[in-house]
Amino acid sequence: MVQGTMGYEFQNWATTYSCHPELYFEPTSVEEVRQILELAKQRNKRVKTVGCGHSPSDIACTDDYFIRLNKINRLLQVDKEKKQVTVEAGMLLSDLNEKLVTLGLALSNIGAVSDVTIGGVIGTGTHSTGIQHGILATQVLNDLDTHLKQSEYFRFFWFPNTDKVTVFYADRTDKPIKTSSSWLRDYAIGYYLLEFLLWISTFFPCLVPWITRLFHWLVYSAKVEQVKQSDKAFNFDCLFKQHVSDWAVPIKQTRTALEQLKEWLDSNPNVRAHFPVEVRFVRADDILLSPCYKQDSCFMNIIMYRPYGKELPRERYWAMYEEIMKRNAGRPHWAKAHSCLRQDFEKMYPAFDKFCSIREELDPSGMFLNNYLEKAFF
Repeated sequence: MVQGTMGYEFQNWATTYSCHPELYFEPTSVEEVRQILELAKQRNKRVKTVGCGHSPSDIACTDDYFIRLNKINRLLQVDKEKKQVTVEAGMLLSDLNEKLVTLGLALSNIGAVSDVTIGGVIGTGTHSTGIQHGILATQVLNDLDTHLKQSEYFRFFWFPNTDKVTVFYADRTDKPIKTSSSWLRDYAIGYYLLEFLLWISTFFPCLVPWITRLFHWLVYSAKVEQVKQSDKAFNFDCLFKQHVSDWAVPIKQTRTALEQLKEWLDSNPNVRAHFPVEVRFVRADDILLSPCYKQDSCFMNIIMYRPYGKELPRERYWAMYEEIMKRNAGRPHWAKAHSCLRQDFEKMYPAFDKFCSIREELDPSGMFLNNYLEKAFF
């Protein structure tokens, strides 16, 4: 019988949420997971699973039973002809990327971070950019050919307090890998400089627009064409702690939503918005609670950095951002922080009631609920 551990404290990567579950488990097999669920059912306990805890919200928190899947992380099967692999939910996306390289394969689209688990990215609506591609969960299909066709990946960063954007293009290529070590080094130095300057700005908030302009100049002046392994090309190193919110609006609302956000920030100079607003594009899917359900979507990702762990006021910025997103038929990324309740999701998702019926049928006792999910479904 798998044993649980008492006294465990969970803290997410950003150190913005934590919990103290009654019992902590690290199962090594599906059978052990089954045993834990049976025990929880007998004792009327709730269960929450977690991968790496990278989600900047309380989606992984619970006071009852807590399962970490890091030991259920094997590559189970490879079908080169179909270009498919079968892996366990606890495998890190970074490990999968490396294994796929040795097989001459790659995911057709990945997010900005790979130190996350396969189960986590599938379960939270993780996405990247490229309008011909869906969220990562859409790659869990029988036919991956449509996801592996050559396509252009496009995203851009809008720098608040300015009219400037930086555009990123990426395409498939057979060219050999070629990177610029000096650019990578300078890019990291730029981020550390940013953290220091933002910490200074906590005492002198008027510096934020100037810091934003400086960082745009650093990024723009260092533009370079590179050929990278796919995960190296799409991953961004977060480097230091931050609050994040990310919503998807219908692609036709992209311009309107961005203009409304810019207009509000320009009209409220006392609200300091940190770089960047990252804008990415994802195709529609038919996953019931996908942010892209039945609509091609534009994700707008906002950040408030926490230089050296220091908290900064973000309430007005976050509240107006959510209001603008809702005004434009937006839906929040499930892994990111938001204030939505069931009545909001009922308006956002045409299939919400259908999903709730399925959830209640599969989990009638609410074993897999926590505070985050109760707000969503009750």
